[in-house]
Amino acid sequence: MDEDLITRWFDLYADDVYRFLAFRLGSPDVEDLVQDVFIKAIDHSQTFKGDASPKTWLLTIARNLAVDYTRKNKVRDWRRLLQYEEYKNPKIDQSPEEIYEQKEASSLLYQFISELKPNYQEVLLLRGIEEMSVREVAEVLGWTESKVSVTYHRAIKALQRKGGIEDGSI
Repeated sequence: MDEDLITRWFDLYADDVYRFLAFRLGSPDVEDLVQDVFIKAIDHSQTFKGDASPKTWLLTIARNLAVDYTRKNKVRDWRRLLQYEEYKNPKIDQSPEEIYEQKEASSLLYQFISELKPNYQEVLLLRGIEEMSVREVAEVLGWTESKVSVTYHRAIKALQRKGGIEDGSI
């Protein structure tokens, strides 16, 4: 695998990696870690077998780096998670009132998610927010597809009990 391929993957998936790390670490200041993900991808390109999608492989690297970063820096301030919403693309065709209401609802949802246990947070992020398939989430988290489905279902139920969602979807 050559560096040109990783560069193309950077163009395609850097935003996804950024969003994942910003949510996972509760901080929008993750640009250095995004670069580290792609440096690791270059360094370990020979381990990519093509069984998973490049995005799944890169998010697995990002997850491992986030775990290492958290352990090293003991950072887990999920209150800063609410800042994550600022980095999603706003819809231009909405009125200021609609944007405000949507941000309020999203902030509340992220607050409820941040109060759940870490496994629930990760599966909700990948499955519910990033809209990855069960298979892709299983590959990123190193779980079975069955565990992803069960954990996602339990996370949705826990979120419903907190009042974070009503209809069973994020």
